[in-house]
Amino acid sequence: MNLNEQLKIVIVGHVDHGKSTFVGRLFHDTGSLPEGKLEQLQQVAESRGMPFEWANLMDSLQAERDQNVTIDTTQIWFQTRKRQYVIIDAPGHKEFLKNMVTGAASADAVLLVVDALEGIQENSRRHGYLLSLLGIRQVAVLVNKMDLAKYSQEKFNRIETEFREWLMGIGIVPAYFIPIAAKNGDNVASRSANMPWWEGPTALEILDDFEVPARPGGQPLRFPIQDIYRFDHRRILAGRIEAGTLKVGDRIVFSPTNKVSTVKTIERWNAPQTDVAEAGESIGITLSEQIFVERGTIAAPEAAPPYELPRFKACLFWLGKEPFTQGRKYKLKLATQEVECEMNDLTKVMDASTLAVIARGNEKFVGRYEVGEVTLHTRNPIAFDAITEIVPMGRFVIVDGLDVCGGGIIIEDNYPRHTHDTHRKSGNIYWSRSKVTSGQRELRNAHCGCVIWFTGLSGSGKSTIAAELERELFNGGRQTCILDGDNIRHGLCSDLGFSPKDRTENIRRIGEVARLFVDTGIICITAFISPYRADRDLARKIISAGKFIEIYLSAPLEVCEQRDPKGLYTRARAGEIKDFTGISAPYEPPLKPEIELPTNTLSVDECVAIILERLNQLLPAAL
Repeated sequence: MNLNEQLKIVIVGHVDHGKSTFVGRLFHDTGSLPEGKLEQLQQVAESRGMPFEWANLMDSLQAERDQNVTIDTTQIWFQTRKRQYVIIDAPGHKEFLKNMVTGAASADAVLLVVDALEGIQENSRRHGYLLSLLGIRQVAVLVNKMDLAKYSQEKFNRIETEFREWLMGIGIVPAYFIPIAAKNGDNVASRSANMPWWEGPTALEILDDFEVPARPGGQPLRFPIQDIYRFDHRRILAGRIEAGTLKVGDRIVFSPTNKVSTVKTIERWNAPQTDVAEAGESIGITLSEQIFVERGTIAAPEAAPPYELPRFKACLFWLGKEPFTQGRKYKLKLATQEVECEMNDLTKVMDASTLAVIARGNEKFVGRYEVGEVTLHTRNPIAFDAITEIVPMGRFVIVDGLDVCGGGIIIEDNYPRHTHDTHRKSGNIYWSRSKVTSGQRELRNAHCGCVIWFTGLSGSGKSTIAAELERELFNGGRQTCILDGDNIRHGLCSDLGFSPKDRTENIRRIGEVARLFVDTGIICITAFISPYRADRDLARKIISAGKFIEIYLSAPLEVCEQRDPKGLYTRARAGEIKDFTGISAPYEPPLKPEIELPTNTLSVDECVAIILERLNQLLPAAL
């Protein structure tokens, strides 16, 4: 068993479908109950003149025992031979859905309980939709109370077929449907003699099949500041690292204030001091430069800050008794940030149970238990990431008065991201949006805008193939342009050299310019060595999702050097050119380009033909 490995499991389902009963039985059958706990609960039930219920193990509030329903999330720990678990028991009543969201938001996997007699209920579907919104993809369904359904395989198969189809329609692929009778322990921790037709795993076995998600350490740092403490003469900024890593000496920017400082120390409580902290750790930091930082700011790398905007698109699930209405002010909470917000636009409303689109006419509101695709406007800019980029920075809740009444995720859009030197700029600069939409431009041009990004060594054929491709596209009636490396160096980037830092800035500028062309519906072809993967990845992030086509011209160095159309390799070998890619500076080939062309074996015409064919597959609306 790996004692350092922990998996958080949330248990959800419609009220009285047996969630707490399942957990109580699971703990008993795995020997996880404290000594004497079962006898204590049985005595309490007997003293009250009530039958013993396994659910009482999870019911932590007196009111819950009286009403026999769970009204708050409860967390308990147990372990198997493989690892440790945190079990989160979440409520099933409509009234307590927001508590279910609280529990599920931190879960790694889900057990969704369905009553074999009652079948799939409204809340069963709502819970499934909420799990989809929260981005949880490890799901198993427990069809409970099979004893009351006389262990009917037909009944089980009918529920599985119906619910599996519905869940897959919202992007959830259940790992298993498992027939259980939690009260009697059938298929909970051991196989049931009452269901010989079942050859799949037990519920306990499926827990060990789930995977512990990798910590988001490969992502850029996101460190929301939760509080500021003063010890001696030091100011310690405390919080939890949600993504990335943080090291002493790192230069970080605090969004959305755009103040910059350097990490002086990393502070821990009752733990050894180290110079590095990773995602998932709760720490404190001190800064070399004393700047004013308050709760709610987000620490991030200078080169990879979050978006900082007063407007974003979101998918919102509403739980409030009063509808979420345009023109009304609400409080939005994201990470440790709190800001006033309102609905700026409403694109679509759906019923969370049926997924049916609700016709709303000119009325702009999201009703209770409905899902809305909305544009939210905040009183002040906030720091965020799209849910597909950094999950904790893409989830939020909405507070109406004192109640949490909704929650949602920030969906991808063409958001502008501040550059590494944003902190030097005025805070009064805003993105100007055209009154001509991308859709209108695509309709006029009969194609969408995109970036075709050629990368490869000098002499691999980037400029030559780019020119021929542009001519073919132009002759086909497409709106095109070329951004060539040498041309850009004459003007836009004439102030840059060829150091790694200058190369990075060169590619960043190209990405921003290419993005402007894409926004106007133009097919922008770029021809740059762009030697570093991180720089090309940055350019890809600048461009709208799905509109960045990376083409790697993979001619070997010796072939490119033989061609040497500009005599650059000869001069580099003679030491006349410093930092020359392939000779005195590295080139990092793409790992997964959309297209790879070995230009040492293909002619220019063959390359163009392959590109046009692939573009028809990658961008059907463009060509």
